[in-house]
Amino acid sequence: MTEPGWTKLGLIAGGGDLPIEILKAQADQPVFVVVLRGFADRDYSQTEHTSLSVGEIGGIIKALRAAGCDAICFAGYVSRPDLKSLKMDARGLIMVPRALAAGRKGDDAVIRVVVDEFERAGFAVVGADSLLGQKGLTAGCFGQVDSIDLHREDARKAMMVAAEIGRLDIGQGAVVAGGVVLAVEAQEGTNAMLDRVAGLPSTIRGTSTDRQGVLAKRPKPIQERRVDLPTIGTDTVERCARAGLAGIVLEANGALIVDRPAVEAALHEHGLFVLIEPDR
Repeated sequence: MTEPGWTKLGLIAGGGDLPIEILKAQADQPVFVVVLRGFADRDYSQTEHTSLSVGEIGGIIKALRAAGCDAICFAGYVSRPDLKSLKMDARGLIMVPRALAAGRKGDDAVIRVVVDEFERAGFAVVGADSLLGQKGLTAGCFGQVDSIDLHREDARKAMMVAAEIGRLDIGQGAVVAGGVVLAVEAQEGTNAMLDRVAGLPSTIRGTSTDRQGVLAKRPKPIQERRVDLPTIGTDTVERCARAGLAGIVLEANGALIVDRPAVEAALHEHGLFVLIEPDR
């Protein structure tokens, strides 16, 4: 179902399952996909699409217009590219000075530059949460809920740490176990951070038989919430399980859950919980 003000969606797809979930949610509407070369890692061959470099801003805009799109959604993970090896067109090159200046402030500043470029080109920018019907993710919990009380202090501290690194525009996630900060998310992203935790000695983290610790993910205070909202899926749960964690804590109205039924099944399989804290 389209929203008031636009008629056809252009989906700018990075890595992971989120773009696929949006396509499923919008199955009754035409969607044109811009597959970001080097980042998108799912099959879009059955969908109207084109493949372009993240630096080909002019080419992306031209392709979106040719497809009749008047709205766009950014979905999937995209790490900061190496400008020296990045294929760029004229419009991308013009953006470089602004992107470099913004990059000194942090990733969210770069995102705002990119969003502004597409808005100035006439596109409405739509949040993935809106397209998935997840606007207003409510406080609550699911999964192995009977263990939550044992880990509330870790959850509280992990959320506090995530808020602080978000304030500095460093990242969105943190892992705390037994009151000790095991990891914070920076450029490597959540998956790599969790893999790093899994490599720590079991004496300072949990195990599959004695789960300890919590992953917190929350938006940065300055977050452009239409882009890059904290997202979890089954892959997140699997990595948390391998790291010996007990659960995941999110912020109400500030996160996306990709394929929630599958996430719930994975939580029950591994004995983990998801706690969604009220937005403060």
